[in-house]
Amino acid sequence: MATTTTENGGTSGSKDYKKPTVAALKGAIQLGIGYAVGNLTSKPDRDVLMQDFYMVESVFLPSEGSNMTPAHHFPDFRFKTYAPLAFRYFRELFGIKADDYLYSICNEPLIELSNPGASSSWFYLTSDDEFIIKTVQHKEAEFLQKLLPGYYMNLNQNPRTLLPKFYGLYCIQCAGVNIRLVVMNNVLPRALKMHYKYDLKGSTYKRHASRKERAKSSPTFKDLDFQEMLEGLHFDGDTYSALMKTLQRDCRVLESFKIMDYSLLLGVHVLDKSLERGARGDSKRLNGQRVLYSTALESIQGEGDGKVAEPVADDDTMGGIPAKHKDEKLLIFLGIIDILQSYRLIKKMEHSWKALVHDGDTVSVHRPGFYADRFLNFMGGTVFKKIHPLRGASSKRKRSSIHATRSASQEVLSPQKEKDERKAQSMECLDRPLISSSMHPDLVMLPKSLKPAVSFSSSALQTIKKDLEEHLEKSASCTTVALDDTVPFPPTKGSPDSVHDVYL
Repeated sequence: MATTTTENGGTSGSKDYKKPTVAALKGAIQLGIGYAVGNLTSKPDRDVLMQDFYMVESVFLPSEGSNMTPAHHFPDFRFKTYAPLAFRYFRELFGIKADDYLYSICNEPLIELSNPGASSSWFYLTSDDEFIIKTVQHKEAEFLQKLLPGYYMNLNQNPRTLLPKFYGLYCIQCAGVNIRLVVMNNVLPRALKMHYKYDLKGSTYKRHASRKERAKSSPTFKDLDFQEMLEGLHFDGDTYSALMKTLQRDCRVLESFKIMDYSLLLGVHVLDKSLERGARGDSKRLNGQRVLYSTALESIQGEGDGKVAEPVADDDTMGGIPAKHKDEKLLIFLGIIDILQSYRLIKKMEHSWKALVHDGDTVSVHRPGFYADRFLNFMGGTVFKKIHPLRGASSKRKRSSIHATRSASQEVLSPQKEKDERKAQSMECLDRPLISSSMHPDLVMLPKSLKPAVSFSSSALQTIKKDLEEHLEKSASCTTVALDDTVPFPPTKGSPDSVHDVYL
């Protein structure tokens, strides 16, 4: 038996999850939310005060009706609304009008969804695909109410976030049974078939989908399944940076609230496969999006950030983030879920117990700081990867340009190279002593009368050469001295005009 805190501070020994009939629960949810939100419209708008976060409104709805409530076919129940003014502000922040909110929840029957997690929560989806209604435990509802002031501050600073967007917190009391509900944004649209779904935490201990889950028509896989099935989802540079920046900001917010054991719900739609629109029912979301910042692509965009394309209301992508896996084109839908788990005593004990039988760093439950770092490292290194589309092409262009440059340089410098070789040979001849014709019969012996003149010319040339070398060493540039009839080449492009050679 679980104890439930009542409004006057006492306790009642009521069991939280004795499942009522599905029809009765759906009807009570729609009737209660319809009455609470409709009654709230009569209250004037004003700024949210601190006491508004802890306010609770309660109304009794008997089956026969009353002066204030309509008659209905369900058992008598009491409906509680937590922090009504604060949640009204949150709905207005995301552009949700009261009429649209009521129409989405109350106009048509709610759609029951299966629960892939280990919790005993029930999930209901509105027919227009906008809102998820989830049952939560007493501790989770209590934690959310304490979290509201900080949540309010975070949404004011940054409404574009991958964190859950809470639109209402309610409780139904019927025959001593308490069922607490939270209304949130829907992460995975039904209008597009999700070919793969993942619940990722960044841990590896027992992170395989169960056999029961794998047998479902649309199973939700886990971390080890992702590593075995996919090699990572590739995004362009700007999208990858925006996505990781949003995740880092959100994880630091959760760490500041001492929250851990949250997950990233990831849906993958393969565009290359045949489009299966409406495979799970028609979605009125196709006719236009009413909720601001509700799509994955909007959630990772900053104000005035033009790097990522803005989604179009009637776009077939439904606000999904474009990605690739090998040669497949994908649309990614994602959001952080299950953030109502604080690192309280029972979670510390759970971590200590699991750490005794397994590696403590691989289990899901961990202290908030370590959990956030492990979560981000797994998402940024294993799940999401950056595309480098121009790396190969640019390298080829660089290699071809290098070869072309080398060829052109060789063609331009070949005349200069020949001239340099002639110059070197001439200078070598100057330094070489005169030798006899016996060793070189092709050389003509000079008459004795010319030897003094030749010696004088050689010594004079040696003096000129020495003076020129000293001059070149003293100054950065020198003039061209031509000692024969050869016309010097004009300086080549890229060489300084002041550099000249000596030709003999």
